Amino acid sequence: MTQQILEQNRELVARTKGEVLRASLNMYRSGLVAAVWGNVSARVPGTDLVVITPSGVDYETLTEDMLCVMDLNTEEVVEGSYKPSSERLLHLAVYRAREDVLGVMHTHSNYASAFSVAHKDIPPVVEDLAQVVGGSVTCSKYALPGTPDLGKNVVKALGKKGAVLLANHGVVGVGHTVDEAFRTCLIVEKGAQIHAFAKMIGNPVLLSLEDVEHLRHEYRHSYGQK
Repeated sequence: MTQQILEQNRELVARTKGEVLRASLNMYRSGLVAAVWGNVSARVPGTDLVVITPSGVDYETLTEDMLCVMDLNTEEVVEGSYKPSSERLLHLAVYRAREDVLGVMHTHSNYASAFSVAHKDIPPVVEDLAQVVGGSVTCSKYALPGTPDLGKNVVKALGKKGAVLLANHGVVGVGHTVDEAFRTCLIVEKGAQIHAFAKMIGNPVLLSLEDVEHLRHEYRHSYGQK
């Protein structure tokens, strides 16, 4: 049945692979990860198929043919000869918990990772962070990478927000598209850096809950060419 769905959605799968490859290269070239770390995925719209990056492959050599297609329900690779990302269980857990999410990105950016090492949330100190996340970037409880517990902890801490910190590990950003997940990770890193700098200057003044909710709503419903 899965193979039949794969063939019926061949054009969508190909388009999704292109989006994942582009987002992966953007992530790497933006300095959100180093070497072969980090991972990216996208759900094929209208299906339970997920395109995800392979494990341990240099981003400069990554091609669409190296990407893996997984079945969200069976957790099996249904297309591709490469081993999928070691964090595949994390990605699949997010898709199961959030039907609105079609893109997931996991990064190891410096300032956000520093917050994760300190087990501190990144508060909503700037408007764009409030827009893409919808509040503080919460730090999840620690779990070893690649384990089911990591996925459970991330889903719990993420809730309905746009990003979450992985304790002693890094960041996960999500979005309606994988490009949005990438933009979210960029803004989380920027927000972490600004908050760290502001702490050196004085006491950062956070946005109010009401302002955060307003900014998030406007971003979701009227920002851009909607």
